[in-house]
Amino acid sequence: MARRPDPPVRDPLRSPALARRRRAIPVIALALVALVFGIIEGAGPRDAAQRRLAERYAAAWSRGDYGALYALVDPGTRDRLPYDRFVHAYRAAAATATVSGARPGRAGASGGGEAVALTVYTRVFGELRLTQRLPMTGGPTGPVVRWSENLVFPGLRPGERLSRQTQLPARTTLLTREGTVLAGGAPGPDGQRSSPLGSAATAISGRIGPIPKGQELEFEATGVPPGSQVGITGLERALEEQLHGSPGGVLRAGSRTLASAAPHAAAPVRSTISAHLQGAAVTALGSRTGGVVALRPDGELLAAAGLPLSDLQPPGSTFKIITVTGALEAGIANPGTQFPVQTAATLSGVKLQNANGESCGGTLTEAFAISCNSVFAPLGAKLGAGRLVSVAQRFGFNDPPGIPGAATSTIPPAARIGDDLAVGSTAIGQGDVQASALQMAIAAATIGNEGRRPRPTVLPGPPAPMVTATSPRVARLVRSLMLEVVRSGTGTSAQVPGVKVAGKTGTAELRSTVCTPADPSGCAASGDPRNTDAWFVAFAPALAPRVVVGAVLVGAGAGGDTAAPLAADVLRAGLSGR
Repeated sequence: MARRPDPPVRDPLRSPALARRRRAIPVIALALVALVFGIIEGAGPRDAAQRRLAERYAAAWSRGDYGALYALVDPGTRDRLPYDRFVHAYRAAAATATVSGARPGRAGASGGGEAVALTVYTRVFGELRLTQRLPMTGGPTGPVVRWSENLVFPGLRPGERLSRQTQLPARTTLLTREGTVLAGGAPGPDGQRSSPLGSAATAISGRIGPIPKGQELEFEATGVPPGSQVGITGLERALEEQLHGSPGGVLRAGSRTLASAAPHAAAPVRSTISAHLQGAAVTALGSRTGGVVALRPDGELLAAAGLPLSDLQPPGSTFKIITVTGALEAGIANPGTQFPVQTAATLSGVKLQNANGESCGGTLTEAFAISCNSVFAPLGAKLGAGRLVSVAQRFGFNDPPGIPGAATSTIPPAARIGDDLAVGSTAIGQGDVQASALQMAIAAATIGNEGRRPRPTVLPGPPAPMVTATSPRVARLVRSLMLEVVRSGTGTSAQVPGVKVAGKTGTAELRSTVCTPADPSGCAASGDPRNTDAWFVAFAPALAPRVVVGAVLVGAGAGGDTAAPLAADVLRAGLSGR
């Protein structure tokens, strides 16, 4: 069958009407492009500027940069709202919500301004996904945030205030490293919780009481409600966050609930404290004023009695561990260097005499063993304030120990120490040097660790990285000097049968005890032990330390007579293996 031919097709482009319409299309398109371009030209940059402003605001809020936030708000707000009140409002809101961090998202247009999504991380309520709506207005150089009080926290609407109701779970039990209860149950009238270890436990566990004045906002930021009982001393304070568990409650924006969480008690908290060694430390100290602390060389706190963490005293000759380290590093002395035998050294035109005017000198090893001030004061002056302070800071001075409630041991800046006499006094642990028994135990541990300073801790686990304080070679030389102190010097009463002990005595003057015919002012003081603090620090076994001890007895005479025997008792308990 023959195929029918296709009908003729009319070319639409040849239609006069359509042709006219086609000619109009480019004109219309150009007009539309011009219109869109005009819209972009007129509104695009403004929208982009608002978006950038919103994202800058959210980023500043997320990192807690209140100065940057203040710079982004309208001038009227800055005129009527002082910066400190502005910052306080934001900090109070962050504390109420227990904010621990935030991550800003992208901004988008919202009626009259911009909206930014934020992920807010909180200690009590977990992760919150909120939106910050930012009204904007024109400023001298571009858009600014039209500020109102609801902007202190994302998700608040105009007129709403952020509030929180929280409660703590029951306080958990505090344990020794062996699992014995150090503190458990409800506190008694004295703020202490009970333990089968009795007074040995209460010496380290501490007390519970009202939130200390000035720390309310700090506790509120962790979710602890006002009026709570918290740890205020000892391990109750140091481990407060672990012991009080996870608070629960409700976070509200006005009458709306933003988030809620249930309280959860913590599992019993195991500390680093050794029940056996803690008992030995309390017994050794007895009723005397002072403190004794025992550590593992890696920094774990094994025992503490009295005030070894918080009380600061001039460390006396135990500071010579630091002075001799600096001298060996600088090459200005070695263990065999000879020094004149004399009763005093002259610095800055002033005679600095040995304790009770005694005569001493000889090799550096001999001078260290008998703690000769007439050798070490000039040696410190020769080392210089700058190098002396540098070594002290490497050993932990001016660095918070990291245990809440433990004091920071201090040495003044080099520029403030003064002349050679002042530097010499500092080098023998007098002047303005202040140290805790914990700090001087850390100094001893640093030598035992061949120059690596441990970070003290009351929680078992992998130790924090140590700080390099000096070289292994220098530390080994100092260790040899400390061995001689206990073998034949001022620390012989710290000897432990069958064990090599490395130690250093200290006798820190609380008032001058110099007694000479030319200057009899110290004669009455020289025979009174109440005018000197007694110190001793040690580690054993010297070549592979297991226990480090620091002890100070306030107003108790010479370190070798009173502090060294006390430390020896604690060392023996620590080495007994119980």
